[in-house]
Formats: sequence, C-alpha cells, structure tokens
Amino acid sequence: MSTPIGNLGDITFRAVNILNSVGLVASEDTRHSRRLFSHYKIRTKLISYFEHNKISRIPRLIRYLKDGNDLGLITDAGTPGISDPAYRIVREAIKNSVEVIPIPGASAFIAGLVTSGLPTDRFMFEGFLPTKKGRIKKIENIKNVDATLIYYESPHRISKTLDQLNQMLGDRPAVVARELTKVHEEIRRGTLSELCLHYKKQKPKGECVILVAKDDENVYF
Repeated sequence: MSTPIGNLGDITFRAVNILNSVGLVASEDTRHSRRLFSHYKIRTKLISYFEHNKISRIPRLIRYLKDGNDLGLITDAGTPGISDPAYRIVREAIKNSVEVIPIPGASAFIAGLVTSGLPTDRFMFEGFLPTKKGRIKKIENIKNVDATLIYYESPHRISKTLDQLNQMLGDRPAVVARELTKVHEEIRRGTLSELCLHYKKQKPKGECVILVAKDDENVYF
C-alpha cells in the first residue's frame, strides 16, 4: 500500500485502517516506517523486506500468507513496486493463489508529472539509471520514444544525469521536481542545459524526479 513521499498527511484513511488491521507489515526500512507508525499510533508489528534480503524473506512471508494471515507491504515512501523489489513478493503471492489488493496513494513520479507542465497523455517511467555501466546505452534506447520521459535521481548525481541527457537527447525542455511534498519542495523548469548549469552551481538536497519533453514537443518555460 502507498505511504507518504514526504508530508505525513499524504496517506489515505483506508491505508491507515489497513495498517492497523493486518497482523504484520513488511517494510523496506522498519526504522523509517516507525516514524509513520508513531505519527498515526499504529502498533502493528513490522518486518523488513528489501533488495538484499528478498531471497530469504519472501518464502517466510508467503508461508505467513498461506497460513491465512493478512500482510501489509509498504516501501520507504510512495507506492511499493516502483523502483523497489515489491513486485517479487507480489508475483510469488499470485503464484501461490494469494489475493493481492492494491491500496493506492502517493507516488513521486506522478506528483512530478502532473505539476511539470509537460504533456501527460503519454509518458515513460525509466526509474533510476544505472550508477556506472549501461547509462549511455539506456538513454540511447529511448531517444526516439514519443513520450515525456521520467527518471528518479539522487542529488549527488543530478547534474551528471542532466548533462548526459542533454548530450544524448538534445537540449529539450525539462523539469526537476525535488523534495516533493516536503518543506523545501522545488519544481524547477527550463532546458536540460539550463538545469544542468543550475545544479552544478547549487548543489541540491533530497531525491529528485527528472522529466524530459519528447523530441518534437513545442514547450517553453
């Protein structure tokens, strides 16, 4: 189920009720999730489930479900399955005839998209680019896609990524949405080269969403 991406108020009544009612909640980072649980006085037991323990953890969680128990699945922030390993446990649950029920809510790339001013009728979410090998190839593969392109990026790689996108895609209109729903939320619009120059001078903090207009888009900021 979806949890807030920043502002703790961005969670549905349904999600809070479900978190209170299930017997166990699998969380990407239990320390992070306890802050949310404390805020809403949720006392449900937490168990960790993340990329590096998925092989050992999934069988245990599937057994828990097959025994007739209800399990909640959350990520650090936003919607499980978006750039995290939640889909693996969902797939195993389906294989074992366990019902999977979505509890929708916040998602950083959707929040960034709808505030960007770029076309929303067609978009491609690419998640995080590889940190080392394969970055250029992955950008090259989507160069001619007729859609708004969306990436997640960390603050210390943002200028590098913007520069590579500019080199590979051309100096397209783009948006960086940073610290969404938090105190220092920023939506900065311009071209890829303008945004790259800005973040070389002003080192950002917080996770970023990069949105890039399609090649023939007539967008001016």
